[in-house]
Amino acid sequence: MVEIVGVRFKRSGKIYYFAPNNIQLQNGDNVIVETARGVEFGEIAISNKEVDDSCITTPLKPVVCKATEADKAQVAENKIKEKKAVRIFNEKVANHGLDMKLVDVEYTFDGSKVSFFFTADGRVDFRELVKDLASTFRTRIELRQIGVRDEAKTLGGIGICGRELCCSGFLGEFIPVSIKMAKEQNLSLNPTKISGNCGRLMCCLKYEQAAYENLGKTMPRNGAYVSTPDGKGNVVNVNLIEQVADVRLEPSGNIKQYSGTDIKVIKNNEQKIDSGTMEELKGLED
Repeated sequence: MVEIVGVRFKRSGKIYYFAPNNIQLQNGDNVIVETARGVEFGEIAISNKEVDDSCITTPLKPVVCKATEADKAQVAENKIKEKKAVRIFNEKVANHGLDMKLVDVEYTFDGSKVSFFFTADGRVDFRELVKDLASTFRTRIELRQIGVRDEAKTLGGIGICGRELCCSGFLGEFIPVSIKMAKEQNLSLNPTKISGNCGRLMCCLKYEQAAYENLGKTMPRNGAYVSTPDGKGNVVNVNLIEQVADVRLEPSGNIKQYSGTDIKVIKNNEQKIDSGTMEELKGLED
């Protein structure tokens, strides 16, 4: 077993393990830690605890110390410098005629490096821009192209549910989401209804997926050819939560509702989606 603390560097960022270095820390404490990027300022998200050796990548980098008021003042000063850096970066991009959209700027705690996070359509040759920025800021410069999900996480916003975006509110890491989940939950496969602010599938499709997978084990799929106490027919609607399905009976064409226990699947037909819509839906998974 190894003693660790969990540290976040952003409000809803990933939690990283560090060696507490014989310092007792509580959730919410600010600390100075050594990272691959250099010395950084973070917040304790997991207080001192022991975890199995298999849960960590050794050797763990140490917590240098608990943050002081002077350290917090340094972070506040860096935030002011970041705002100024936004204006300078946009001016330089315009001067170089590059098609880039700045999303965020980060100074390392000690000011030894400035990172610029941007989005762009395709690859961008920013070598000359980096040289220009380095001569202006007189420090190390990093330019990192990020995806639309990362952009939404950084900028934040309100989802169609009326709540703060999950990615910017509490999700430390993105979770894989697929069109299959929308199908199994009987959601509309209209891209505008199942995509989030980022233009990709909504992360919340994952939350109830396990429950729907369980419920779906005893129910036919939409479009399945089935046998019922009143004859054969095709399933036209499935309510997984209530475990009932509407079946269009042959030959009358009448629609009648049955419990899943009263239906026997003869052939489970896949829901048909036109190629154009499928292409658009697949794009939401990227």
